Amino acid sequence: MARQATNGNLHKAKGAKSDEFYTLLEDIHRELAYYKNNFRGKTVYCNCDNPRESNFFRYFFSNFKQLGLEKLIASYYVNDTSNLFNLEGAGHGGYIECSEDDLEIPISELPIKFFNGDGDFRSQDSVSLLERADIVVTNPPFSLFREFVSQLIRYEKKFLIIGNINAITYKDIFHLIQTNQIWLGVHLGRGISGFKVPEHYEMYGTETHISANGDRIISPNNCLWLTNLDVQTRHNILELTKIYDGNENQYPKFDNFDGINVNRTQDIPMDYAGAIGVPITFLHKYNPSQFDIIRFRKGDDGKDLAINGKCPYFRILIKNKWPIKAKSSLGSLFA
Repeated sequence: MARQATNGNLHKAKGAKSDEFYTLLEDIHRELAYYKNNFRGKTVYCNCDNPRESNFFRYFFSNFKQLGLEKLIASYYVNDTSNLFNLEGAGHGGYIECSEDDLEIPISELPIKFFNGDGDFRSQDSVSLLERADIVVTNPPFSLFREFVSQLIRYEKKFLIIGNINAITYKDIFHLIQTNQIWLGVHLGRGISGFKVPEHYEMYGTETHISANGDRIISPNNCLWLTNLDVQTRHNILELTKIYDGNENQYPKFDNFDGINVNRTQDIPMDYAGAIGVPITFLHKYNPSQFDIIRFRKGDDGKDLAINGKCPYFRILIKNKWPIKAKSSLGSLFA
């Protein structure tokens, strides 16, 4: 589906409601492989997707029977001028709704039904379709990401969406993660290979290339999947191998909070029972049965967590629910 790029590109397009960056089919296949049991008998709604262009629609249309879908809906936004010279549906968004009976029809020939308005996901036209859906799967505009997630939570919808990694630092998004209402999907960063962009888009960013079939691809390497569909990876136990007792100098304490700093998730000590500040990428390994999330970023004084007067990168404060408390226990563990 269409989406914005990253960093400077995101800021340039901050106010845009219609984006032209498309999720690659290979990335959709890789992520959706972990959720297939969630779709049987469900109506899937891709509410930021032109079905003629969207790889999300293409994926679900091609795998309709395998997933056991009930219905598939995709809708798209059109600004007031983008359809100026298209007499049919000029200035109106539209949608395609299909069932198993429609699978023999080529996607290019599926009939589009036009909205009364522009098809913005917040419009009554789109909300009416949302109310009928069970699961939303799409790539929403980053500039409206918080509003998009808020709508899904308000309407109590299951979802799997792509966002920028920085989205998990938003106060309202982080609260949803902390309270286990949403969580990270399986792939993030370089696990999302890139996005197709249109001809007029300037090819700059973290990585760019032209694919074998001529598609223009940018790879920002700072995106993630966000979901409230259960996935086995969030139940995996994070294996801890480091020890705090006797190695205290490797774990400096914060100036403004009673806790220690850890620069890498793999360095979380197994025997520390107090608060631990970890990078935000820890959330990719977060198991709510193993850890509690205390808070994000701030110390007791309301300021950013600091060590010797300096602030590390954003930290999430967590607690290990199963700390090994004594050296004697450690000895038996490694015996």
